[in-house]
Amino acid sequence: MAFLADILSRVQPSATIAVAQKARELKAQGRNVISLGAGEPDFDTPDNIKSAAKDAIERGETKYTPVAGIPELRKAIAEKFSRENGIEYDWQQTIVGTGGKQILFNAFMATLNPGDEVVIPAPYWVSYPEMVAICGGESVFAETHLEDGFKLRPEALEAAITDKTKWLVFNSPSNPSGAAYTKDEIKALTDVLMRHPNVWVLTDDMYEHLVYEGFSYHTPVQVEPGLKDRTLTMNGVSKAYSMTGWRIGYAAGPKELIKAMETIQSQQTSGPASISQWAAVEALTGPQDFIEKNKAVFQHRRDLVVSMLNQANGLTCPTPEGAFYVYPSCAGLIGKTAPSGKVIKTDEDFVTELLEAEGVAVVHGSAFGLGPNFRISYATSEEQLEDACSRIQRFCGNCK
Repeated sequence: MAFLADILSRVQPSATIAVAQKARELKAQGRNVISLGAGEPDFDTPDNIKSAAKDAIERGETKYTPVAGIPELRKAIAEKFSRENGIEYDWQQTIVGTGGKQILFNAFMATLNPGDEVVIPAPYWVSYPEMVAICGGESVFAETHLEDGFKLRPEALEAAITDKTKWLVFNSPSNPSGAAYTKDEIKALTDVLMRHPNVWVLTDDMYEHLVYEGFSYHTPVQVEPGLKDRTLTMNGVSKAYSMTGWRIGYAAGPKELIKAMETIQSQQTSGPASISQWAAVEALTGPQDFIEKNKAVFQHRRDLVVSMLNQANGLTCPTPEGAFYVYPSCAGLIGKTAPSGKVIKTDEDFVTELLEAEGVAVVHGSAFGLGPNFRISYATSEEQLEDACSRIQRFCGNCK
């Protein structure tokens, strides 16, 4: 009898984590490597948030917390949804998890039965289908296209829905493409969902505050209140507040679902770290002005990367509305020969050869369900980005 569970045959390790690890290994060997694979801001956590954590330690806030989070944070979350999104939730309709990843996992674990389907637009964050698989569900991928800015079309959503569909995962701005949906684009999708009362909506709003050029952000329940009783709106402090390592995600939704997720969490991790929760209270209720400053830096980096990549032989890079990723196509290089002499047959070949030849680590698009593309995170210094894009231009120019 096999010792390991059968489910492992359905689950792949995270490609983004694998790229970061490979880059670390090459750096340890003395290679000059620029890693553009990590999905985290390079800014430090703001001082007021760090001070709140220190204050919590001094007050002795170091014990177990309620499973769903401390009331102070849950109330701050409810107030955030009201203030920023115009959605009203009782604080007991909220839950705090150890990162957004746990929120998503708990939602799937609490709701999916064998054979249940989850519609996931592609390209998608690498963890969505793996979580669905672990929880016994089946992922149904609704493909998007570069010419549509990698945004899900209503007809593609309609075609993906069956009587087995339980969830639509909706991520705006998107990891990996940076695509963000306008109010009208969301309305076209929610109109489809209103015709299918069996389908729930899991919105991943983690990059909500990272939208550029005056883009007006909306979340689905804000656009279509009729979906509120079957929507879980997930967010967190990782990206906008530069708190990836603090591991705090949160969500709001129907009480029955929140209670079910709390039950799962009670047997899994219990409440998140107490100090991180108090830091998150300050993040949500304290000064927000640094977000605009960071956004301006990100937008400048985005424009630099898009411009330089579009000057590279064989690459096409659309300008995304948000997040800190670009998702260029390398279709123009498929079939070409890399400097090593190897023929580039796939986007995975492209990123492998790029890393070996020029020391630039990026993530292949097939890991996100749509290629031939690759993802670049521009959450690093302008100097590093210029160097990396120059190397990419050189590599592409040397492919024959």
